[in-house]
Amino acid sequence: MRILGVDYGSKRIGLAISDETATIAQSVGYVTGGVADVVRVATERGAGKIVVGVPVKLDNTHSPQTERTLAFIKQLSEGTTLPVARWDERLTTAQAERVLIEGNVQRKDRREQIDKLAAQLMLQSYLDATGNAAL
Repeated sequence: MRILGVDYGSKRIGLAISDETATIAQSVGYVTGGVADVVRVATERGAGKIVVGVPVKLDNTHSPQTERTLAFIKQLSEGTTLPVARWDERLTTAQAERVLIEGNVQRKDRREQIDKLAAQLMLQSYLDATGNAAL
């Protein structure tokens, strides 16, 4: 079963998809719409589950972005019959930015790539932690 990973952002929603065995995550880009776009991509890619990264602060408190993400998860859960799971994505955006900087990606190009890379890193973390239980 394929799993769609979602990195919800205020401007872009980064997306990644797993392989059939739920072992490897691969970036599939981003959408700028909302729930309908995410559900469309999940359907097009044959996902059987959606995992949304929840940004929690290091001290385990919620930020305004955490609250927006939780509201998005609620809308997504109501807008699809697929199971929707949450996953702690703390620091994945920072990790993605470091990877892009180390790869000498220019600042203007990083903005376009960071959300989809963050989604891939978050989904890979989920897959690694849950193994076959992800299915």
